[in-house]
Amino acid sequence: MTFKNIFLILILCLSVNSAMAQSKMQFSLLDYDDNSPIIAATFEYGNEQGVSDANGLISFSFVKGRSIKISHVQYGSWEWNENQLLDVVDKQLYHRRSTTVNLYPVSVIALRTSIQTDDGITIDFQERMQHDGADILNQLPAFNSIRKSGNYGFDPVFRGFKYDQLNIVMNGAQSATAACPNRMDPPSSQMAPNMMDRVEVLKGPHALRYGTGFGGTINFIPSKLKFTKEPGVYGRFSTGYESNGNIIRGEGQIGFSEAKYDLSFFGAWSQGDDYKDGNGENVKAGFLRGSFGSNLGLKLSNNQQLRFSAIYNMARDVDFPALAMDLRNDDTWMFNARHDIQIHGKKLKSWNTTIFGSFVDHFMDNRLKPLNPRMMDAETAAKTYNYGGRTEGIWQFSKSKLYAGADLRTESAEGTRVREFLMGPNAGMILQDNAWQNGSITKTALFGEYHLNTESFNYIFSGRLELNNADIKDPSPEFSELYPDTKVTQVNPNLSFGIQKAFTNQLSAGLFLGRAQRSGSLSERYINYFPIGQDPYEMLGNPQLKAEINNQLDLTFEWKTEKSAINVDLFASYLQDYISSVIDPDLDPRIPTSPGVRRYINIDDASKFGFEFNWTQHLALGLQHQLGMAYTYAKDLERNEPLPEIPPLDFRYSLLGKYFNNKLIPEILFRYVLEQDRISLEYGETATPSFALLDLKLGYNISKSIKVNAMVNNVLDEAYYEHLNRSVRGTSNPIYAPGRNFFLGLTVVF
Repeated sequence: MTFKNIFLILILCLSVNSAMAQSKMQFSLLDYDDNSPIIAATFEYGNEQGVSDANGLISFSFVKGRSIKISHVQYGSWEWNENQLLDVVDKQLYHRRSTTVNLYPVSVIALRTSIQTDDGITIDFQERMQHDGADILNQLPAFNSIRKSGNYGFDPVFRGFKYDQLNIVMNGAQSATAACPNRMDPPSSQMAPNMMDRVEVLKGPHALRYGTGFGGTINFIPSKLKFTKEPGVYGRFSTGYESNGNIIRGEGQIGFSEAKYDLSFFGAWSQGDDYKDGNGENVKAGFLRGSFGSNLGLKLSNNQQLRFSAIYNMARDVDFPALAMDLRNDDTWMFNARHDIQIHGKKLKSWNTTIFGSFVDHFMDNRLKPLNPRMMDAETAAKTYNYGGRTEGIWQFSKSKLYAGADLRTESAEGTRVREFLMGPNAGMILQDNAWQNGSITKTALFGEYHLNTESFNYIFSGRLELNNADIKDPSPEFSELYPDTKVTQVNPNLSFGIQKAFTNQLSAGLFLGRAQRSGSLSERYINYFPIGQDPYEMLGNPQLKAEINNQLDLTFEWKTEKSAINVDLFASYLQDYISSVIDPDLDPRIPTSPGVRRYINIDDASKFGFEFNWTQHLALGLQHQLGMAYTYAKDLERNEPLPEIPPLDFRYSLLGKYFNNKLIPEILFRYVLEQDRISLEYGETATPSFALLDLKLGYNISKSIKVNAMVNNVLDEAYYEHLNRSVRGTSNPIYAPGRNFFLGLTVVF
């Protein structure tokens, strides 16, 4: 071989290497919430600079070992190293949340790992195996749950707001209505965690796009669709076992994708028995829960996509020791269809429309209750329907953004309790009680939200005007005698204003003023002599209730550095026409053993104020720690006593390490809850003692695809119960939480 040929070969190799090192690559930047392209985002990649085009596309010449910096006035600044950049290029797109979203007092709980990190808590695969969405929420110290069962149907409470005071939705639109009058099946229990990407907690009455967030909006957001250049298969499988209660869990996903479609199937299964509390006492907590679902995404064109989803939740033989009955069967179907279109107009950028339906079929009875003597058998079959639609347009201006649209939601409930007397003078008699009276509520609303960014301040204006129509189709005679007119129409205006100021690159503060007005729920208006409250009194609805009003102020402070972040939320709420209840001595209960009847009423005014604090910091030696706490003070100003069901101060601390290239992840978690002695005597509350918990966690990533996880909950075997835990029926003993519990899990991703 001549020297000339050798020289030409060397030149050719260098040219090929140079071409490989500087090959042309590209990806699209899209808005996380509405899939609209992020236009005019600037990037720096070594000596190369540019902006994203009208489709959000960024093109660049790849150079090995180089990082990329991206910046946008409404999406902030971020940087990716080579591996992160290649991951985005492989997926061809990247979703980024607008920084205007962060104006709100908001907490984000992420259920998936991604390059983009949000403030909040990252939930591992163990939490994705949970069968109840409220279990995910309880990761935040500001949340607690009303518990009538040891392992099922936790009803979330946030800042003392509960039930319909919290707007619980999936993907900003869909919800479900509890069929059980005692809310064995609250809406959060129907949100299958393994089908979700993250949970946004929008605090206070400020986020009005997704409904009347009277005390807050909890938005369960499903996973993004995955369209790939080439046909591919993806998925995961997780399984775990808990020793205390003999709980077996498993969940999985398998998906098939290519350029025009994404089809995935999900499944989750959990079942367990009674558990032991810290005193070694047995707590009735048997349950069986399954969730199955499917998502189908169709890319109709470069600017349109259609998504269909279906979820089936089933529950069998669930123990509810605090209630007169146990759950025998619960079958729920949730259907959803959403269309998104990107519009390349001067101002109008995108439009999305959703239609949905949720259908709950619920049956409960007392046949397995250890009653002695057994005076009667009782059962209730109930059904609820929750369906509607939502449509929204998004306009983009040079320094502002407008969301505007309309939504419609109808919910209805029907159910009858059947009582068969076995002993006494009524032995052999069968009575039927019309629980829901076939009640229905329809909410029709217009909403708008305007974000304005200036050099000095960022602003949010939010509004919602809702028409609320309610009535019953099958009134019982005793209810009609008290309330001849059951049809009610109310107009509920809602307004919020927020302003944020960034004082430095590290320090910012926000101020929010909101007024939300909420009409009574199906229970508050139409429940017919059922013991659904905290005490054993039977509750009677009141269709003449005024809409309750929340006037709330939120102050937020954020301080961020490269290794530390502090977030503080302060709130104060003045409540007018607050919906509560009072014992009515003129009414007789339907069950002779009931102490009496409570009737829903409005009280003139009440107040709440409190705070949430969170501090995250990266330490030396691969360590990071997080400290969080939350407290709410609430008062019934009319009775001059505390409001009921307000959790005490909750303190959380975690210390986490990452070692051996993030393969080994140990974690220590500590929780301390103060005594709650601010109790409502009107509702028969008793003081709750303080308690301290210690948990240990250890995760190991065997490879990118396989991970094992071990955990010991309640290491010290503390005997404790939450303030919101209900008492075992017929006793004054609360439902104690599990004692020491060992967990072992495995997950495989492909």
